Amino acid sequence: MAKTSDKDTVISVRQRKKSSMVDMQNHSDKSRHVSWYRGEHTNILPQRHQLYSADEVKTAVLHGLKPAAPVIDKSTRITAFGSCFAANISNHLAARNFNIAGQKEAESKAYVIRCGEGMVNTFVLRQQFEWAWENRQFDQDLWHGYDKEAYGYDESVRIATRDIFDQTDVFILTVGLSEIWYDEPTGNVFWRTIPKDSYDPERHKFRVSTVGENKENLEAIRQLIRKHRPDAKFIVTLSPVPLYATFRDQSCMASNAVSKATLRVALDEFIREAGDDDLYYWPSYEMVQDVFAGAMKADMRHPKDDVLQFIMYLFENVWCIPEDGDEVDLNEYLAIALAECGFVLPQVARLIKRKNYTRLRSLTEERTLSKDDKIHQAMVKLIHQICDAADAKAA
Repeated sequence: MAKTSDKDTVISVRQRKKSSMVDMQNHSDKSRHVSWYRGEHTNILPQRHQLYSADEVKTAVLHGLKPAAPVIDKSTRITAFGSCFAANISNHLAARNFNIAGQKEAESKAYVIRCGEGMVNTFVLRQQFEWAWENRQFDQDLWHGYDKEAYGYDESVRIATRDIFDQTDVFILTVGLSEIWYDEPTGNVFWRTIPKDSYDPERHKFRVSTVGENKENLEAIRQLIRKHRPDAKFIVTLSPVPLYATFRDQSCMASNAVSKATLRVALDEFIREAGDDDLYYWPSYEMVQDVFAGAMKADMRHPKDDVLQFIMYLFENVWCIPEDGDEVDLNEYLAIALAECGFVLPQVARLIKRKNYTRLRSLTEERTLSKDDKIHQAMVKLIHQICDAADAKAA
């Protein structure tokens, strides 16, 4: 056999490398023309510059989650309770003259009105429905007010709650956390925790509830609504307000991530499996976390006021039938909220609030609004939309 020279070896190596490079180039050329199968429904995560108009926010966050058309008018009866985020919806719609439960004196004694924003887990939400509609009885002091006072199972309160539910056309329930304190012998869950002077370590226990348990509670509530108010709309939402403290031996931030993830998965599985055309999810959590990243106040717990205002007006825009005088320019509220989170120049928000649209429009000609060209163009477009809408209204 003939010996291979060093020169032949070098040539052979070069040929293999060249052949390999040709194969890679051919593969690259083919990849340019071949795409992965993406299924029937593909929705791409938006980039920041694609969130500078109310319509774009609707597309990015509400696709597949909103009703075909608004269904709430001024006569529609709405009951909202759960985490404190539900109170924001109630207060906004009440101020806009919608029919919110709790505005009548006879309704004020109901616990879902008096401290509904303190009912932050799915177990206690279920308790209120079972107590009001099914007269389920509890043997322990599970429910405590803000001053640690025990709320009993007063029959007049139950009837007031039942009457509210019996008249409700739209239920809005906000869940907030998956950490629970419970009575071990019975398994019954407390609204919050237990007053210190009532704590019994032999029976009062803490744990993290599961996705399955929360999904089961939500389904039990839905079944009760369908039994007693079969045509009612049912809207569920996840509060963006994080845990104030965790009872686990780890950081509150880590526990909060688990708590929110547990509830979000439970909500998603609940809705998918229910197959209920009158059941909806409102993505307040996603809007605060993603659309308005950096939306929390200095306490790291409460969304900034202008962010909340936009989310409330967006809910009204999607769900409520407008009457004369109700219309607002969502783009204005969006720009103000984006400014509060640092995504739009503060001057833009100040000029909108002063209704100085001439000066606002001139900003787009005087300066660069962002170092990122796409975001600059998006801001220019947003400002022109706001000014054009104001000019049309004035005309």
